Amino acid sequence: MRVQVSYFAAFREAAGVATERVDTGSVTAAALFDECAVRHPALQRYTASLVAINDEMSPWDAALAEGDEVLFFPPVAGG
Repeated sequence: MRVQVSYFAAFREAAGVATERVDTGSVTAAALFDECAVRHPALQRYTASLVAINDEMSPWDAALAEGDEVLFFPPVAGG
């Protein structure tokens, strides 16, 4: 299946792209993030904290479907 992946903040810098179309066999958001970390090794140093599918915050075990837009958000530090 083909999905659109969008990276935010530090993930964008690590991946070197803001968005990309990905042909994937991953069936969950978590598996897709792992696949993207193989594709962009600099992502491997991060643990993703939030994911959204089609602009809705989603659990990591959410199923993916053809044409979904998946957004990965890195951990946010604050004080």
